[in-house]
Order: sequence, then C-alpha cells, then structure tokens
Amino acid sequence: MRGVEVVLALVILATVVAVTAKRLRAPAPSLLVLAGLLVGSLTWVPDVRVEPEIVSLVVLPPLLYTAGEELSWRALKAVWKPVSLLAVGLVIASAAVVGLVAAALTSLPWSMAFLLGTVLASTDPVAVTALGRRLALPARVQTLVQAESLFNDATSLLLFRIAVVVVVSAQGLSPGHVAGEFVLLAGGGVLAGALVAAGIAVIRRRTEDPVLETVIALITPYAAYVLAEVAHASGVTAVIVTAVIIGNQAPALTTANIRLQLAAVYGTVVFLLESVVFALIGLQLPTLIRGLADDRQPWLVPAVVVAVTLIAVRVAWVFPLAALQQWRRGARPSWQVPAVVSWAGARGVVPLAAALSIPLTTTAGTALPHRELVVVLATAVIAISLTIQGFTLAPLVRAAGISVDPSDLDEEYALARLRIAEAAMNRLQELEDLEAAPGTVVERLRVVLLDRIERGELRARGDGDVDDISRAYVATRRDLIAAEVAELHRLHERGEIGERTVRNVQRVLDLEESSLDRAH
Repeated sequence: MRGVEVVLALVILATVVAVTAKRLRAPAPSLLVLAGLLVGSLTWVPDVRVEPEIVSLVVLPPLLYTAGEELSWRALKAVWKPVSLLAVGLVIASAAVVGLVAAALTSLPWSMAFLLGTVLASTDPVAVTALGRRLALPARVQTLVQAESLFNDATSLLLFRIAVVVVVSAQGLSPGHVAGEFVLLAGGGVLAGALVAAGIAVIRRRTEDPVLETVIALITPYAAYVLAEVAHASGVTAVIVTAVIIGNQAPALTTANIRLQLAAVYGTVVFLLESVVFALIGLQLPTLIRGLADDRQPWLVPAVVVAVTLIAVRVAWVFPLAALQQWRRGARPSWQVPAVVSWAGARGVVPLAAALSIPLTTTAGTALPHRELVVVLATAVIAISLTIQGFTLAPLVRAAGISVDPSDLDEEYALARLRIAEAAMNRLQELEDLEAAPGTVVERLRVVLLDRIERGELRARGDGDVDDISRAYVATRRDLIAAEVAELHRLHERGEIGERTVRNVQRVLDLEESSLDRAH
C-alpha cells in the first residue's frame, strides 16, 4: 500500500511542478529533481527506496521508445559519423577518467571506481529528449545529441557488465570474452528489436480497432526489452531499434484517427512516467545519504568533482572533433555548436537504472563492499547534472545564437502546406480528366484547395495580412462550431438523437476544432 501512496503523491507533485515549470519557462525534469530533493529531505517523509525492476522494466522501455520514434533514417544518416565517435570513444574515455578521479577522491578500490565510471559514462536519452523538447535547436544538433544518447547505451552497458563481473567475482576478462559480450549485447539487441518491429508491423497493418492498436503500441517497447533481456542481449538497444523502425513506418501502419489517439495516450503515459522517475531521483537521494551516514564516508565533494569531470571530458572530446570537422569543410572553427553539444550531455534514467541494478552480494555470498557509496555518488551526480545543466542549457543556447528562429519554422510550415496543396490540386485535375469523381465533388474540393494555395502563397511572400485573415477565420469557425455543439445537445435533450450519435458527432466537431488549432 505504501508504494501506491508514493506513486499517487509523485503524480500530484509532478502535475504541480509541470504547471509551475510552464509558467516559469523552466525545464520540468530539473524542477522535479529539486522538488524531490526538498520533499525527501523533510523529516516526516518516509524513506523511499526504488527497486531496480521498477526503473529498468516498468519506466525505461516506453520512455526510450518515445525518444527513438522521433528519429528518422535520413536524419540518422546525416550524423552517424560523429554519433559513432561519441557513442564509443567518449563513453570509454568518460568511464576511465571518472574511475581514476573516484579512486583518488574516495575509499573506493579501482574496480568499484571503474564501475561508477561505467554507470555514468553514457548520456541519457530520456533526460536529453525531455530537456531538448523545449529548446529550438537546429535539426542536426537535436538529432546529434538525441541519437548519441540513444546509441551510446550499448557501449556503456558492455563496460558496466564487465565491471560488474570484475567486482563480483574478482577476476578479469579476456579480450575474446569482451568482444563476445559486445556482439551479444549490441548485435543481439539489434536483432531482437528488428524481430519485434517486424512482428508488430505485420499485426498493426491488420488491426483497425483503436483500442487494440493502442494496447499493441503500449506493449511494443516492453516486448522488445523482455525478448532481448531473456536472450542476455541489450534490452535498451532492442527498444531503440524497434522504436526507430516503427517510427519511420508509422504513416503506413495505421489511420489518422488512431494516430491521434496514440499520440494522446502516449503523451499521457510519457508525462506520468517522466514525472515519477525524475521526482524519484531527487526523492530517494536523501534516503541513500541517510543510509550512508553510519559509515561516515564523504560523498558531496566527490560527487561534485565527478560531475565536473564528466563535463570536462565531454568538452575535451567534442571541441577537437568539431574543430577537425569544420577544418575539413574549410570553415572557421566556432564554439557555439560544440558548446551546446557538450553541455547537452545530461545523465538521468538509464544511469539510475544501472546504479540500482548493481548486485548486493559477491559470488561468494558476502555483501558487495562500497555498493552504497557507488549508488549514492551515481544518484548525486545524476541530480547535479539534471539541475545544473538543465537550468543552464536554455541560456547557453540563447547566448550561442543557434536556436531556430520561429519565423523560419513558420516559413517551412507555409512551404510544406503550399506544396502539398499543389500536389493535391494536380491529382484532382487528373481525377477530373479521367472522370473518376463527380463534377460537384471536384468543384467543392477545388475551392478548398485554391484557398489553401492562396494562403500558402501569401505566407511564402511574408504577407502579414494573411495572419489576420487566418485568425479571423479560425475565430469565426470556432464560433460556428460552438453553435453546432449547442444545437447537438439541444437535440439530445429533446430526445431526437441518442447517446451514441451525440458522441460520434461531438468527436467529428472536436477533430475539426483541433485541426483549426494546429493550422493556426
């Protein structure tokens, strides 16, 4: 029962924080971590300890899936080289340097210090995506940081498993064993993800029931994760591969109405899970610190130094690579994009899941020494990363001047609307020539398309009058919809129509009103 109470309290806390973050224009993940820290520090709040399965199995798959669905093949092809260098080289460098720093500042032996480094080596796709949603980053930069955070997990998980074997059994691993582990983790994860994506695609093409399709979409990330983990492969990689494949096929798999429903359902699920997990990061840290107090081991200064070390290693890795790439293109080196990419490497849910999954005992059955300190340091670094980098990333983007101008997005939107309207007009002309549609229908559709083309051309020329006309149109049409809704309910009250008809007609009107909001 205590777990249910905690979840309900977290949902209420997350809702309040989300509203506050929107009003303050602040990053919700960072505010959630701070709110969790404040609540967890209160003496009357019970201790909160998160089971590893809650994060890794319940929370992580759908959040990873949502982040992966946003990536397209074309965008990934454009950034695969820098992503590969960051996802492999930077992860290894971060793990090694953090291990050295932790061993020097704490009582951790080198094996446990390296284990801490592997936990914190990779950036987190959930945190990066959540922080990036509110920033108008250029498409290439957004894809780069998001793809890196998704694909560096295979490297970090491989290092993590090696480190766990070393600390639990006190034995090393041969290069051949390491290579085999990497193939099993990465290759097995890719294969499991591709298999699940293929199966889900076949099922969804043959499903037209909105409820069934929603259920299938919700269980897809869990199916990929469990299949890979059962095969001792990377569940995280499997979920990401499934998400990228399904996301690129989504328009061909379902209808418009079902896509609207899935977007609403997944939006709610993601909000709840993100809110709970980010609040839990802050909420459980005071509990972990109190558990460490008996040993009187210093943690605050080492955690701050490790957090700074992660940023320093990232800066030292990103800036030279960016300068080399700019030099090859014949461009002058600039600091703006490398600075934003360096600062966008927040830690979050994936490192937390790894830290909590560290075994409690060794192969000999004895308690794993220094485990509590490693978990405290990892959680503290995650909290520092989400708060410091989260609150300062937006000002850095503004100072760098690389954020996308809203007017550029408006022009892009206007161009897309104009081109698709012209394509529809050309197709309508073909249908008229073939006499494949009644003349009345053709004329009605021609009026609609001509209106869209005219408004698109006005927007493309930057004519400001079209915005006034568009606003007037939306306001007038919304007023007419309100009159239609009122009449609909009067018909129902007089008993002329039934409940089902009311719901069906109301849905049509709701869809039209929502389309007005999107178009405006």
